[in-house]
Amino acid sequence: MPINKDPEKGGTNADGSKSGMYCSYCYTNGVFTQPEISALQMKEFCTQKMVEMKIPRLLAKFYAMGIPRLERWRN
Repeated sequence: MPINKDPEKGGTNADGSKSGMYCSYCYTNGVFTQPEISALQMKEFCTQKMVEMKIPRLLAKFYAMGIPRLERWRN
């Protein structure tokens, strides 16, 4: 989810600072909230959250396209 669309304006690092890389739905207090989730599952999860926030589904899917490229899923 784009940080500017996140109600919390981003997740939090272990020191309490805001994460510029991850949203509050997946990253809190320096740890991933769903450590075993796949990139595809996260895309679906974030798309649904954005639709619930009244973001059009097509735009939500566009925003979620970059999820597999996040450092979390790079190997």
